[in-house]
Amino acid sequence: MQNDHKGLYDECGVIGVSGGSDPATMVYYGLYALQHRGQESCGIVTSRTEEDGTQSLSVHKDFGLVADAFCPDALAGIFAHRALGHVRYATTESGKRENIQPFCFAIGSHQGALAHNGNITNAQALRRQLEAGGSVFTTTSDTEVVVHLMAQSQASSFAEIIMDAVSQLRGGFSLVFLVSGVLYALRDRHGLRPLVMGRWQQHYVVASETCALDLLECTFERDVSPGELVCVDLDGHFRSYQALSPRPMSYCSFEPIYFSRPDSDCGGESVYAIRKRIGAVLARLYPVEADAVIAVPDSATPIAMGYAQAVNIPLELGMIRNHYIGRTFIQPSQAQRDLGVKLKFNAQVHVLHGRDCVVIDDSIVRGTTSRKIIHMLRKAGARKIHFRVGSPPVTHSCHYGISTPDRRYLVAAQHDVAHICEELDVDSIGFLTRQGLAEALGGAEYQKESSPPSSDHPPMSYCMACFSGDYPVKIDDPIAYEKHPTDERGCGYYAERTRSS
Repeated sequence: MQNDHKGLYDECGVIGVSGGSDPATMVYYGLYALQHRGQESCGIVTSRTEEDGTQSLSVHKDFGLVADAFCPDALAGIFAHRALGHVRYATTESGKRENIQPFCFAIGSHQGALAHNGNITNAQALRRQLEAGGSVFTTTSDTEVVVHLMAQSQASSFAEIIMDAVSQLRGGFSLVFLVSGVLYALRDRHGLRPLVMGRWQQHYVVASETCALDLLECTFERDVSPGELVCVDLDGHFRSYQALSPRPMSYCSFEPIYFSRPDSDCGGESVYAIRKRIGAVLARLYPVEADAVIAVPDSATPIAMGYAQAVNIPLELGMIRNHYIGRTFIQPSQAQRDLGVKLKFNAQVHVLHGRDCVVIDDSIVRGTTSRKIIHMLRKAGARKIHFRVGSPPVTHSCHYGISTPDRRYLVAAQHDVAHICEELDVDSIGFLTRQGLAEALGGAEYQKESSPPSSDHPPMSYCMACFSGDYPVKIDDPIAYEKHPTDERGCGYYAERTRSS
C-alpha cells in the first residue's frame, strides 16, 4: 500500500449508524466530516427490516468526493434502519470500481456489508492460502480477505464468525459490518487505527473520528478498545466482546500530528491542543530570533501557533492555501506535482519580504514539496528561513494503513539532517525528537509486542514505526526491514547551513 506521490495519505474513513429516523442521511453528512481521510471514492450501504422480518440492502457508491458521488436526491426516499459509509484514498488500486467500499456479501443466510480502514499486513499470505482452497477473489483489496475468512468459518453466530476471521489477521485495522440488520465494529488488537463510538438519543454511531460525531450532534461515549468487537442488535441492545487479546496500545502517532482533523479528539484529548503542544516543544528545543512564524497550511497551523506563543514571535499568514485544490489533484508525474504545489500554495510578498522567518510544517517525507515551498518563500523575499518540523524524521514506510512512499524516496532514510538542510536551502532545520513527540502526545512509544500489558503501562502509547523502524506487528514483506543509509548512523534532528548564502 505504498505510493509514489509526494507525501503521506490516510487510506480510509468509516462510519456506521444504527437506528434513527434517517440513518442514511446521518452517514451521508458523517462522510463529509471524514472527507479528509479519503477523496478517491465513497459509498453508503443502507439496511431496512421488511414486514416479514427479512433484511434488504441498498448500495450507493462511486468515485469522487461525497459531493460528487451523491447528487442531492440520491438518498431521497430511502427508508432504512441502519447505514454504513466509507471514504477511500488509494494508490496502486486507484481507478478500480470493484474496490470501492463498503463491500457487500452473502454468507449463508446472512446478507451484509463491510467497511475497512487500515491495512492487513498478512493479507497476501492469507489470499494465497484461500485461493489454494478454492476461493475466488473479485477485487485486489486486502479487505476481501476478511469476507472469505468469514465464509469459511463454522461458527454459529455472526459475532463468532467475525471473531473467528479476525483472529487470523495481523496489522492495523478498524472494521465496521452491517449484517442482517446488526451493526458490528471491531478494532485491531494494538489500536493502531482509530475507531470511536457515540450515541444520538438511543441510537449508536461508530466512526473513525469524533468530528463526525460532533457534526451529527452525537454524544461521544468512548474509543472502541484494542481488540474489542461491539455489536448493536435489531432491538438496539449494545454488546461488547473481547474478540482479540489486547496488546500494549500502539496508536498511530501521525493521527494527531497530521491526519485527524484538529477538532477531533485522540485518546480523549483535543488534536488541536496536542498540535499546539508540539509547537511549544519545538520552540523549547529550537528557539531562534526571527520576525515572524509562518505555517505551511493547514495541518501545521496549530503547531505554528504553539511555537509562536512559546517564543513570543508574531504568527503571520505568509502562505495562503487554495482550498479548492485537494489531494485528488496530485498527479504521478513530476511536472504535474510541481504545478500542483504552485496551485495549492501562494506566498505573500508583503508579509515575507526582508524578514527572518520560522517556517513550520508537520512533516517532511520526500522533501520535494518542502524544497518548492522554500523556493517560493525565498522568491517572495524571505531573508532567513529557519525550518521547524512537527514530527521526527520519517525514515520508514508505514504498513498499517497509511499510504507511504517507498523508503528509497524518504529523504530522511537516505540523508542526514545536515544534507537535508543544504538540500532545502534553509538557514537551519529542526525536527521534533521522538522523546519530544511522546511528551507532546502525553503518552509514550509503544512497548514491544512481546511485553504483556501491565497496570503501570501508560493509558496511551503510540506507534512510531515510521520514525524508528520498530514495527509493533511483524511485516511479512522483507522490504520493510531492508537497510538504508541512515539506519546505522541515524538522520539526526538539527542542523544549520554551513555554506555561504
